Amino acid sequence: MKALVIGSGAREHALVRGLLDDPEVESVTAAPGNPGIAATARCIPLPNQSDGDAIAAIAASEAADLVVIGPEAPLVAGVADVLRDKGFAVFGPSAEAARLEGSKAFAKEIMAAADVPTARCYVCTDEGEVRAALEATGAPYVVKDDGLAAGKGVVVTQDPDSAMEHAQTCFDAGSAVVVEEFLDGPEVSLFCITDGHTVVPLAPAQDFKRVGDGDVGPNTGGMGAYSPLDWAPKGLVEDVVGRVAQPTIDEMARRGQPFSGVLYIGLALTSSGPRVIEFNARFGDPETQVVLARLRTPLGSLLKAAAQERLDEVAPLRWRPDAAVTVVVASAGYPAKPLTGAPIGGLDGPDPAYVLHAGTAVDADGVLVSSGGRVLSVVALGPDLDAARARAYAAVDGITLEGSHHRRDIALKAQRGEVTVP
Repeated sequence: MKALVIGSGAREHALVRGLLDDPEVESVTAAPGNPGIAATARCIPLPNQSDGDAIAAIAASEAADLVVIGPEAPLVAGVADVLRDKGFAVFGPSAEAARLEGSKAFAKEIMAAADVPTARCYVCTDEGEVRAALEATGAPYVVKDDGLAAGKGVVVTQDPDSAMEHAQTCFDAGSAVVVEEFLDGPEVSLFCITDGHTVVPLAPAQDFKRVGDGDVGPNTGGMGAYSPLDWAPKGLVEDVVGRVAQPTIDEMARRGQPFSGVLYIGLALTSSGPRVIEFNARFGDPETQVVLARLRTPLGSLLKAAAQERLDEVAPLRWRPDAAVTVVVASAGYPAKPLTGAPIGGLDGPDPAYVLHAGTAVDADGVLVSSGGRVLSVVALGPDLDAARARAYAAVDGITLEGSHHRRDIALKAQRGEVTVP
């Protein structure tokens, strides 16, 4: 099998790494990829990752047997539709199905139709509606951009003025606003592979959205993650598949908008049971890094089975018993105004940790430099969270990137046994 991966971040680096570990995969090409991916796979320039015709041309030139679309923007733009129309096997939903991520209002409509447990919400199109919704939900206020926002379109605050300010920012950008009731309890991310009918869940993970230790500061695209979740209630995955994933996939099929790819389910384990925070239409970053690090089942064969509507033929997934932790190293100024162009060093850290590239580039002098907000994702496995954390942070501490920052508390509460479900 020849695989083509679309994207340039740490998620795509993790996908490439996983595909290369599959004995059925002959070669992996990435477009556009990044310097880390280029160390093990061929990278092809791709100026616009939402250009379906350009991607189809690359797929044809590479004789790709499977195209894996990593980021959300190409999916919402319909790249998967273009590729399927040209006869390629694609892992990723159609534009219509990707609306589960592209529009939070649409996702809420689907959840209501499928009787999926989620937060009460209000879709607002003007300031007056937002004020009324904030009064109805009460604090903490949860205000979301209805469209794509790279994981940073939500504000959770006790301050109504801050809530209104974020809503106005969304309106100014031409987006509607979704105001939700706040959900208590720890958050869980669950990826479900689906071919539009069958649902195969992966291992759950937990990520850390806030920029600072102790969950302070603004939301980011994610500052770290870990898996497995030993504190999660027994039967959680089966419950979420039965009450959330399968009903959602069935409802999309009923509407003639079948969802094929990975359904990312963001959950809050509340005092009233699991509630859906959001759906995404692709693998999440940085959770992908830890989930795929633990997956023993060949990744390429799994994703191709989903692309070809053969998931019902796949054997039960196999997992490493190890714990996995990833820590994100971010540029100075991230998430507000990340500084780029700073040299990066110290990537040949202690085994068995490894580094996935997220926002890196090679400058005119051949020096590896930062090119985005989240620059690196350091991953480590260990027999338990204590060992995995120690290995990950040992590698992080050896990295040099002027002004960079990272959280020091990824998986710390779980390691200490301090995560509780209300």
